[in-house]
Amino acid sequence: MLRMMTLVLKPLTLLLTCCIGAGVAWSADEYDYDLVHSSVSFKARHLDISWIHGRFNDVSGKFIIDRDDVTKSSFQLTIKAESVDTANPARDEHLRQPDYFDTKQFPTIEFKSTAVKAIEDGFEVTGDFTMHGTTKKIVVKLMGGKEIESRGVKRVGFSTELKLKRSDFNFDKSGIGAIGDEAIILIDCEGMRK
Repeated sequence: MLRMMTLVLKPLTLLLTCCIGAGVAWSADEYDYDLVHSSVSFKARHLDISWIHGRFNDVSGKFIIDRDDVTKSSFQLTIKAESVDTANPARDEHLRQPDYFDTKQFPTIEFKSTAVKAIEDGFEVTGDFTMHGTTKKIVVKLMGGKEIESRGVKRVGFSTELKLKRSDFNFDKSGIGAIGDEAIILIDCEGMRK
């Protein structure tokens, strides 16, 4: 009798464990960065009289959003530095050189979240931002987060704007002056999942 109960209870326990485990997994949604409907752009001062605008064309990332416990959410973004595009090929090639992004030595710019909390109309995300071989902790406010469904694909969108100083990331100080130290980064991104 005891053996029979054990034979019945073991599969039942296994089934419950799988269901509970699946339930935990279902509460967090994973989105892939949608390159077609997203952009990472920037602007920096030139001679302190005008702005130079640019963008990065090769970006990837993932967002995991846990609606039940936002603190378990995470955000990750990877930018290929050599994809810098200011609509001027000669300037773009210069920006890839060692006195600016040094894309051969530092091929990616990355952000990885370390903490997430809910705020009105979005999330406050603390994370490690790595550029030019230097990592700094930054805080960004991601506005958005509403999920919609379009053509069978679930989508979520965020936008943020942040200011970074190139001098904080060991850029060549002799280049700071013609192009200002501070850059404004604008990120508008969509994530998608089935």
